[in-house]
Parts: sequence; structure tokens; C-alpha cells
Amino acid sequence: MRGSPGMTVGLLLALVPGAATAVDFDVQGYADVRLVVPSDQVSWQDGGLGKLRFGAENAKPDATFAEAAVQGSAVILPELLAVATIRSAYKQHSAVDLLEGYLRYRPVSTSAFRWSVKGGAFFPPVSLENTEIGWTSPWTLTPSAINSWVGEEIRIIGAEGMLEWRSDVRTLSVSAAAFRWNEPAGVLIADRGWSVSDAFTGLFGEPRLPDLTAQQMRVAPPLRTKEIMQIDGRTGWYAAAAWDETAVGKLNFIAYDNEADPTAIYDGTIAWRTAFQNIGFSTQFGRVTVLAQGMVGQTAIRPSPFYSSDTHFSAGYVLAGWNLDENWRLAARVDVFGTTEHMTNGAQGTHESGNALTLAVNYLPYDWLRITAEGIRVDSTRNDRTQMGLPARAVENQFQLSARFYLP
Repeated sequence: MRGSPGMTVGLLLALVPGAATAVDFDVQGYADVRLVVPSDQVSWQDGGLGKLRFGAENAKPDATFAEAAVQGSAVILPELLAVATIRSAYKQHSAVDLLEGYLRYRPVSTSAFRWSVKGGAFFPPVSLENTEIGWTSPWTLTPSAINSWVGEEIRIIGAEGMLEWRSDVRTLSVSAAAFRWNEPAGVLIADRGWSVSDAFTGLFGEPRLPDLTAQQMRVAPPLRTKEIMQIDGRTGWYAAAAWDETAVGKLNFIAYDNEADPTAIYDGTIAWRTAFQNIGFSTQFGRVTVLAQGMVGQTAIRPSPFYSSDTHFSAGYVLAGWNLDENWRLAARVDVFGTTEHMTNGAQGTHESGNALTLAVNYLPYDWLRITAEGIRVDSTRNDRTQMGLPARAVENQFQLSARFYLP
């Protein structure tokens, strides 16, 4: 069905009553409230070019409800699992949205090989950070630039197959997926650039584009974009591989291509041809965990014979996390990121470069409570800020003190 996930979303929503009758049903969730000292730049969520979730539009400091998420899972059969995650968040376009909803079939294996298939709406296997409920991180409140963007623009609505080989010391896996409805992906990275933010987009969400884009299109802000939409009838894909070696670490790779036709337009929305490659590595030294990821990609539109835009993007980070004991967890992360746009006839368009430093302290006194203090500094240069009467370079600082309450 063009223009929306249609029957697929209906199937995802149908997971809830199906799960309710399952023998083994589990519900997890949390609510997060924060004290925020925001950046002095207008956040991208409010039409600015600020890189952080909270910006100059907020009071200083500001106590706010940040988000809540609930994840339900049901073992329908021993081999069949249903999962659905819903989320409500500060300035989220829909009051409640669906982050993921899928069925996974994985037969019991008596050999070294194991296979599974998954269908529905889910994140591709990109992130090393976002491993907890609601696609959150155990280390920081705010994910890296790479995983911020994946949470904002990338969602698989389709099917994935995986094959694993296991031994006592290693696991090798390969997977591939076919999907549709992720054809607007790329508009944020091109028009706004990278962010360092945990403002994820659900299946019904419409993130805000910069007011500068609205001005260039001669429309009144706020200008929003759909991220889940079928425009040209094409099928995208990703392929991934992972190697997990005991006492060494885990290495993974994924190549993604939504195969969108960059000349296609439906209901005023352009199809963005977006492809990227991501490599990640994680390892552990005693109580210290190290994560590293790197991504390169390109997104392009050619809505007319007289206009084209190709944006190349890249980013990487290294995170070091230290489990002091069962109650205290520290983390430090360094990000670098950049974009370069080439327009019609090879003209130079928007470009940016930047880096970010994130420090976080987590205290977990009870199973139901996590307290996190996080500070972020982002230093970025983006040339189209000058069109809004701002310096091209901006240094932003944001501090958050979070109390996250988990369901018992």
C-alpha cells in the first residue's frame, strides 16, 4: 500500500491482544523525569539547528517529564515470540507511539547451527549502545550521533532471516532483511545534520525539520516529515554479519540501502535514496567495557531535471564504561561527525563538522530506580547557520539529572 504501512501496522497492533492470551507474558517499562540545564541554541525539535534534545526554548533549569516506555513480550509457542514497545516522550509528535512490534520464530536447535526469522517493525542491528527497554542505553541518557540518527530515521518494516553458528568460544552470525516504508529516511541528516539526542521517532511520528528549510520551501513552520511512508513501490534491504569471540570481543558489520527512487514524489514527500555501512566493535577489560562504531553513508534526491542534492555523511564514536560495583556505573564517550552536500552541477551545498563529549554517572540503588547525571558538550560548525543570522560555529552544553523508575 503506497503512502503508509497500512496492513503491516494493523498486524503489529494485533500483537497486543494475541499476547494477552499467551501463557508466558512479560511486561517491562519505565518512566523518566529529569532536571535539565539546556543548550543556549534552539533545539532541532523546535525548528532550530541546535544538536541537542533540549535548547534555548526551555527554561533554565527545567524540570520535565522526559519519556516513558512499556515493552510487552509473549511466548505464544516455545519457538514463537511476540514483542511490542510503545513510548510517550517530551515533544513527541504522537502522544503515544509504537517503537517496535514484531514476531520472531526461532526453533530449538540441537546442533551448532541455529536459525530464526523475524517480521514486523524493528530496528536494524546497528547499535552497540541501545540494548535496554525502549531502545535505551545502560551507559548514558543520550546515545551517540550514529545511534541518535538511527533512532530518528531508520526503522525496518519487513522481514529478517538470521543464521548462527555457535561453539564454546565463539558465535558467528549472518542476517539479511527486506523492507519497505523507510523511504523518507535521509531528510533529517541532509536538512538538519547530525544530532546528539534521544528524541526517537515512532511509526506514527513526524520529526520537525529546521525552520530554515520551511523558509526555503516558502511554507509556514513548523514543517514536519514522515519517516514511515511508501513512495515508489521499491523494496530496500540490509545485510549484516557478526563475530563474537569469548575473551576477545564482538565485531559486527551492516550494509543498509532503502533502494528508494530519488526522483519519486508521493503526496508532496520525496523519496530519499539512502545507503550506509556501519562497523562496530565491543570488548571488555575486567570491569571496563569499550564500544566503538563508525558509519559512512549517502542520501540523495533528484526531484526534477533541474535540481539534485547528494549528501555524504560520516560519524564515529568510542565509549568507555566502568562498572565500579553493582550500584555505580560511569561512562565517557567521544563522537565525531560530518556531512557534505553536493548540489546541481556539482555546486557545494550545506556542510558541517563537529565533535561531542559525553560524561555520565549512573547510580542504581534499587532494581526499580536508576539515577543518572549526564553532561554533554557539542562543538559543531554548519555553514547554513549564517542564513539564520547565527555564527556558523556553535558550542552547546547540556546537563541532565534523571530519575528513571522501572516497573517492578
